[in-house]
Amino acid sequence: MQKVKAAGWNTIAIYANWFFHNPAPGVLNFDHGAHDPELLFDYAKEVGIFILWRPGPYINAETNAGGFPGWVTTGAYGSLRNNDSRYHDAWYPYLAETTKIAAKHQITNDAIAKFPNPPANTYMEQLNKCVRENGLNIPTHTNAPNPNGRSWSKDYSNLPSNQDLYGLDSYPQCWSCDVVSECEIYGVYQTFSVHDYRDHFSLMSPTQPSFLPEFQGGSYSPWGGPKGGCVDATGDTFVNVFYRDNLAQRVTMHSVYMTYGGTNWGGLAWDTVGTSYDYSGPIQENRLLGEKYHESRIIALQVRSSPDLTKTKLLGNSTGYSDSDFVFTTELQNTDSKARFYFVRHEPSNRTATDAYKLKISTNYGNYTIPQSFSSLYLKGRESKIFLTDYDLTLERKLVYSTAEILSFSTVDKRNPLLVLWTTTGSTNEVLLAGVRGKGAIIRGKVEQRVQNRPKDSVLLTFTPARSSSSMVIFRDGLRILILDRQSASTFYEPSLSVTPTLTSDQTVVVIGPYLVRSAKNEGSTLRLTGDINGETDIEIFPAPSVRKITWNGRPLSVKRTSYRSFLGTVAAHITKIVLPSLDSWRTAENLPEASLEYDDSLWTKATNLTTPNPTKPETLPVLWAEDYNLYWGPILWRGRFSTPSANRPDGITLKVQGGAAFSYAAYLNGRLLGTWAGAKYIDVHNDTFSFANAGLAATGKGNVLFVIQDMTGKEMREAAVTPRGIINASLLVSGNQTIGGNNTNSTCGFSSWRVTGTAGRGSHAQNPLLDPVRAPLAEGGWHHERLGWHLPGFEPPSDWPTFSGSTLRISGAGARYFHTTFALDIPSGTDASLAFQVTDPQTTKNFRVWIYVNGYQYGRMYSNVGNQDTFPVPPGVLNYSGENYLGVVVWALDRGGAEVEIAMDVQGVFESSLNARGMGEDIRTGGGWEERKEYY
Repeated sequence: MQKVKAAGWNTIAIYANWFFHNPAPGVLNFDHGAHDPELLFDYAKEVGIFILWRPGPYINAETNAGGFPGWVTTGAYGSLRNNDSRYHDAWYPYLAETTKIAAKHQITNDAIAKFPNPPANTYMEQLNKCVRENGLNIPTHTNAPNPNGRSWSKDYSNLPSNQDLYGLDSYPQCWSCDVVSECEIYGVYQTFSVHDYRDHFSLMSPTQPSFLPEFQGGSYSPWGGPKGGCVDATGDTFVNVFYRDNLAQRVTMHSVYMTYGGTNWGGLAWDTVGTSYDYSGPIQENRLLGEKYHESRIIALQVRSSPDLTKTKLLGNSTGYSDSDFVFTTELQNTDSKARFYFVRHEPSNRTATDAYKLKISTNYGNYTIPQSFSSLYLKGRESKIFLTDYDLTLERKLVYSTAEILSFSTVDKRNPLLVLWTTTGSTNEVLLAGVRGKGAIIRGKVEQRVQNRPKDSVLLTFTPARSSSSMVIFRDGLRILILDRQSASTFYEPSLSVTPTLTSDQTVVVIGPYLVRSAKNEGSTLRLTGDINGETDIEIFPAPSVRKITWNGRPLSVKRTSYRSFLGTVAAHITKIVLPSLDSWRTAENLPEASLEYDDSLWTKATNLTTPNPTKPETLPVLWAEDYNLYWGPILWRGRFSTPSANRPDGITLKVQGGAAFSYAAYLNGRLLGTWAGAKYIDVHNDTFSFANAGLAATGKGNVLFVIQDMTGKEMREAAVTPRGIINASLLVSGNQTIGGNNTNSTCGFSSWRVTGTAGRGSHAQNPLLDPVRAPLAEGGWHHERLGWHLPGFEPPSDWPTFSGSTLRISGAGARYFHTTFALDIPSGTDASLAFQVTDPQTTKNFRVWIYVNGYQYGRMYSNVGNQDTFPVPPGVLNYSGENYLGVVVWALDRGGAEVEIAMDVQGVFESSLNARGMGEDIRTGGGWEERKEYY
C-alpha cells in the first residue's frame, strides 16, 4: 500500500475471495490470519488510501473458478450467477458478512464496493438488496467486460437491478501474453492502437464519471507463455501513451489492473495460469520497482496536481491543431476556470517515427502557435504529451502554457510555492508565465528568459535539460520553478503529510533522490521521512518553512539549507550483504505410496455415486467427479478395483481424464506404471489407452488395483466453473478394444469399486474444512505429504527417512518424492530483501513437475514441459526473516527415466528500508502448524 500511495494514487482495489472465506456450506472464516479483512482496512487508514472493495461473489481475476467455492461448482447450485434460489442461499451468508465488515469502514463513516455483472436482473436486485440490508450506503458499481454489452447503467435504462456507477474494462494490448489465442474481442488486433471510450460512455453513462474499473496494467502469462511475462507490450511507453489518452477521453476514474499482481499461492489460480501473477504490473511480483512504476507515478502526480482535469468538456480532437498530419491533438477545457489541456500523440498511435510539429493553442490570454522561441516540438516514437494552460500559481500568477509537463505544485511553503516540471531528456521546451513581474534568478542549470508584453508582466522560459539534471529558477515574489529531466523525475516523490487520501497542494512535501519514499510526517520543527535506498543517495527536500531538522528512517540526516529554501543532504547506506543458506541438507520420503497394490485405502472416501447434480455426465459409472466427493483442488487420487476373470481377461484400459488446462495424470496397475499424460497448455481433457502387457495382471480370481493420480490445475471461470474434474471414462478392454460391460454409459466397465482422496479434511471421512484455518481452503491438495501435513511448520521427519547432501533433488524412475529441509534467515533490521527460490532443470528433455512449500504455503509450481517459470519469489511474512523456515519440495517424474532439479535461493533486491520485514507474518506463518493426521493416510 505504501508503494501505491507513493506512486500518487489515492485508491487500491482489492478482491475478497468467496472460497477463501467460505470453505464449506455454513462455514465462514473472517478471523484467522489473512482471512481477517479488518486488518486490511485498518492499515489502509494508517497509510491514507481508499479501498475499492471487490467481494464478488464472483470476482474473475484469473482465480480458481473465478472465486466460486469448490462446493458451489458441483452443479447442485445450478448454473451460477443467476436468480436460482439454491445459488442465492449459497452466496447470501458470505456477502452479508463481508458487507457488514466493509460497512464499518465505508467512506461515509469516517472504501467503494464492486459486485459482478451477471446475466439476470433478479440476481443483481438480490445483490443490491443484500448489501443495503447489511449497512452499505456507498455506491456500488459493475464492470462491463467489453463495450459490446448494454447493461447495469442507470443512465441507459431504469431497471432496479442497475448499479450506481457504470464501469468499462479495457485491455487494448490483450489481457494475456498469448495475444493470438485470447484477444479477438475488438476485432482485428493492432499493436499499440488506442481505443475509443468517449462515445461508449456518452451512450451508457453520460451523467456519471467515465470509469475504467479495470484498465490494462499488464497481461497475465498463461501456461507456455514467455518467461518473465510480456513486459515490453505494456511497459513504460504504453503507460505514457495509453494512460494520457484515457485522460484525453475524459476518464476521471481510472483503476489499473494489475498494479501489483503478486503470486498465485496454493490453488488460487484458475487452470490457465501458473504460480506467477506478476501481470507485468508497475510493482513486480518480487516487489521491485522499475521504469513502468516511475512512469505511472509521473502521470499520477500530474493528475493529482491538476484538479482542473476533474471537470472538463471536449472542445475538439483532430490532426488539425498542428502542422503535421501525424500528430493528433485533443483539447479539453475546465468548465469553471477555463483552463485547457492539450493531449498530443501520434496518429496512428502505434507510429514509431520522430515527427516535428508546431501546435495551435488557446489560453485566457489569447491564442498562440507554439513553440515561440525555437523551431519545433517533437514526438519521438511512442510518446504522448500533455500541454496545459492557465494553471493557477496563486497571488494572480499564472502558468499561461507549458510544453513541459507538471509534476507538482506545492504550497506547503505558502510564501515560496514550488512548481515542478519535467520533460524528456535533451528536448527543448518553453514555459510562459504571467504575473511574475520580471525575470527570475537562475540558481542552477541553464534557462533562457525573455520578457513578454503579452500578457503583461510575463516571462518566457526556454530550456533543454541534460540527463540526470535539474534547473531552478526563483522569482522576486517567491515563486520557485524546478525543472527535471526524465531521469531525475524517476526519483521524484511527493509524500503526503496527511493520512487523507484526497490531498491539497499544502499537504505534501517534495523529496528527490531515494529509491522509494514511503511516508512523511511533521513533528514540530522536525520532518520525519521513511523509505528505501539501494546505496548511498543524494537527497533534496522542499519542506514547510518551520522545518529545521530532518530524519530518515529514524536517523538524523545531515542537511544543508539552500538559498532557494530546500535542504540538500546525503543518506548514508548501511546495507548489509545478504548471505543466504545453502539448501544442501535434506530428508526425503516416498510421496506416491498410494500406487502400491498393498496400500491401505480403507480411510478413503467410497466413490459410489451413480448420479450427479452436475450437468456434465460421465461416460462410465460410478460417477468419478472429484467435486461430488467434496474435493476441489490439487492432486486427486483414485483407486479402482477389479478381479481377473477366467474368461475375457482384460488386457488394457481406456482412460479419459479431465483436470484443467495443462493438467497431467499417471496410471498404475498393481503398483506398476501403465503410462502418463505430461500435459499441454489449453488441453484440459485427455483420452488414452494403456496396455496391461507388462503391468502384472493378477492371477485368475485375484484382485487388481488401478491407481490414477491427476494434477487438477484449477477450475474454469464464469458459468464454466461447474465443469467437473475427474475421470470421464474408465473402461477395461479385451483384445485391445472391446469394452468390458458393454454400454459404457450404464456400466462400471469391469470395476467392482472405487475410492478417492484429496485435500485433508475433505471427502466423507472426518470432514473438517478448517483443518488449517490460517491457510485453508486452497493451500493444500491431495499429495501424500499434504494430507499428512509434512509441509507445515513444526513437522520433524522420522529418523528412518533417508538423508542426503547437495542441492540437486533426484528421482531415478517415474514417481514422486517429498524432500524436506529447514533453514534459518537473519535479515538485518532496517533491511528489506526480495528473496526467491530458483529451480534449475539440467535435463531439459524430461517431463516432470515441481511443487515448492514454504512454511506451509505452496509458493511454486514448475511444469517442465508446459510452463516457463523457474523463479518463485516469496514475500516476508510467509518467509521468516529472523528465524527458522520449513521448506518442502515435491518432484514428480512423469517419465520412466526419472528427473533431477537443482534448487537454490536468490536475492532479487536489497534495500535499507523502514519496512520491518523481520517482524512480519508470525500469525500467518505459525498458526495452523503441524499436528498428527493419521486419519488422512
